[in-house]
Amino acid sequence: MELQPELIDLLRKAYSAEKAAAFAYIGHAASVKDPEEKKAIHQIEQDEWIHRKEVLEMMNQHHIQVSKWFELKFHLIGKSIAFSCHIIGWFMPFYFAGQLESGNVCEYFIMKNLFNELGITRHDDILYAMGIKEKEHEVYFLERIKNSKLLPLFEKIFKWGKNLSYNNVDIENQLPIENQGYIAKNNRTVIDH
Repeated sequence: MELQPELIDLLRKAYSAEKAAAFAYIGHAASVKDPEEKKAIHQIEQDEWIHRKEVLEMMNQHHIQVSKWFELKFHLIGKSIAFSCHIIGWFMPFYFAGQLESGNVCEYFIMKNLFNELGITRHDDILYAMGIKEKEHEVYFLERIKNSKLLPLFEKIFKWGKNLSYNNVDIENQLPIENQGYIAKNNRTVIDH
């Protein structure tokens, strides 16, 4: 069965973007002084490497080649972000990490939906788990900056923060995947049961 071009593109981007995120978190962890923050960010980095491996397994099952272009592009992005964490202060790395993770939640649920459109359900559990893990990351980063005086301004400009998210996942009150009706960017329903 041939996968949709949108799904193939999402899988390729997710695979390479997970590397960029991991590189960024290496720089972010190195830039913070608090040992607990270092430990938490390092764990998030490890989660990203695991997600990369899991996405590659899905790609291999469907005979999807890794994009050399995405690998190069996201490698450079990740390394650039890692470097910038040392010079842009403490707030922006936490803010933009949270914003990124918010969008990543959506991407994994959109992938699940696209697979389901083809009648493929064998990836549901792992895509759901990765989406929920990304939501946990989003919540962690938001928690670190929720009292910052910069947050209202950034939320207004970049449309993410205490009052805005790219998804409606309630991490405190999760329902089983078959009972969720998650909404992602642009109000696209990504799980509709």
